[in-house]
Amino acid sequence: MSSHFENASNFNIEGDTHIYAKNYNHYGERPAKSSIEKLREHIAAGALHNSYERCDAPKCHPETRVAVQGEVVSWICDGDSDDEPKDIMWVTGPAGSGKTAIMGSVADTCQGKGILGATHFFSSFSGSANRRSKRYLVPTLAYQFVQHKSMTRVAAQILSAVERNPAIFEQNLEVQFNQLILEPLRECRDRPRLPEWPKVILIDGLDECEADQHQDVTKNLNNPPPRSREGDQIEILSILKKAASDPDFPFRIVIASRPEHAIKRFLGDVAKSLTRELFLDAKYNPDADMALFLESKFANIRRESHLPSSWPGEDVRQSLIANASGQFIYVATVGRFMEVSGGDPDELLKQVLRLPGFKASTDALAPLDALYTHILKSSPDPPLTMLWLNVIFREKYLEKPPNYGRETRDPTATLVRLFLESYPGQASYTFRNLNSLVSIPSMENHNSPYRLYHKSLVDFLQERSRSGALYVESKVVLRHFVDRYFHLWKSRGPERSLTPHESQVFFDHFFLCSIISKLFSESAEELSRLDTIILSCDAAWWVQRYLKVANPWLDDKISVNYIFCGVHATVSAIV
Repeated sequence: MSSHFENASNFNIEGDTHIYAKNYNHYGERPAKSSIEKLREHIAAGALHNSYERCDAPKCHPETRVAVQGEVVSWICDGDSDDEPKDIMWVTGPAGSGKTAIMGSVADTCQGKGILGATHFFSSFSGSANRRSKRYLVPTLAYQFVQHKSMTRVAAQILSAVERNPAIFEQNLEVQFNQLILEPLRECRDRPRLPEWPKVILIDGLDECEADQHQDVTKNLNNPPPRSREGDQIEILSILKKAASDPDFPFRIVIASRPEHAIKRFLGDVAKSLTRELFLDAKYNPDADMALFLESKFANIRRESHLPSSWPGEDVRQSLIANASGQFIYVATVGRFMEVSGGDPDELLKQVLRLPGFKASTDALAPLDALYTHILKSSPDPPLTMLWLNVIFREKYLEKPPNYGRETRDPTATLVRLFLESYPGQASYTFRNLNSLVSIPSMENHNSPYRLYHKSLVDFLQERSRSGALYVESKVVLRHFVDRYFHLWKSRGPERSLTPHESQVFFDHFFLCSIISKLFSESAEELSRLDTIILSCDAAWWVQRYLKVANPWLDDKISVNYIFCGVHATVSAIV
């Protein structure tokens, strides 16, 4: 018989009843989490510039964007010598101008120089769901300070703050920033800093930070109005302005975003005295950089297809650069289209060049939209393809709920197939010829999601003026997914036998699908229809399947209520 004290040490027994032990744990109890473990649970690991999640993120092609990268890095290192020193730099420009690629390359350069303090790359259309929320920003920055070799004293203060106030992660952004960053820095202000002390914090994609909602979406009574994304973005900018104004905050801050109205107004008005704006326009000669990028792509194609060094002609290069209108996303999409489409390179180029071209002064996005349209129409079934893209990326019906309890809410490709396929292989059919727009995992890859190469495609899906005849209204997307969801109820799940892994994936998520919340909050008609469908389905079969794969995440009152309704209806019919 083992003793309950076999894992204890440094303990004394005094008299008959007093026991003192430093690391005694009762049998079956887990040891308390350390401060760094508590902090780690509240970070967006994918938002770090060198995260695994960003391993395929865009970076500047070698020898491109040299001027703009040089200006940012020079400001970080020597900005104090400017005539009017600023503590915040705002890197901005239109969609597709290469902001994220520049920030990724600047982060690598600063890391190499030893001056990078922390990074946070927001993303609203790919990666973990916590990359689109403000609540992970401060813990993520603080965690990187804890990891920095030259900030050991600050790290100790940060971890001490977590230990003193474990509920800090549930408090507002300003309180978090004060307790996890500003106060630890103040505690160490009188101590000499090492030469390797970092100089900069980089925050990319601020415009992709989405609003955190705290109300129960299944209830319509007594809820405050929904928060706006602009409100959360301004909250972030406010704490960054406060930091930049604090003499104990030793870092420069680089923020990259689109020139959205709320961000532009804050940085150009409220924080004007602290902010230097860097707008990505012709001043930084993007045409020359795009020429270098295209030449690299063309060189690869020439080698693979045994084409002469003169291919393609100079007129072709200039036409492509003119069509890009300063948007790197255009040439990047052309490059991927050429690489993955297969076939005669000359014919592929002719397809691209035959697309409508407009002068930048008329509509800079028109050539990109024409390219998107051409690629999407090459799908075997463009209407179905557009429905699927809207379900997955625009409306995000298949993502897991925000309280699901796991790091990413993005649906895996396996889950998408199980929900949307009407027959085996339909996903491959639907996404055929879209490899230049969508990263498509192999059938053997069960854990990776479909990903878009650029958020600009989401913009294209959302705006009728851009997608034209391909545009799908939100209500049509909703109806398509609702019909599919109801069909799964009636037909006992997907139309094919499932492997054990597929069965687990499907039933693990079916009752948690965000469409239920959508039905409660948006459509009384569909909710009534859902009642009818579920009451007519084979409730006994669903309960049996539910119990076979039940796990802690299925403790959801909506699903349990519906299963109960189904069981009740079945019993009533028997009686």
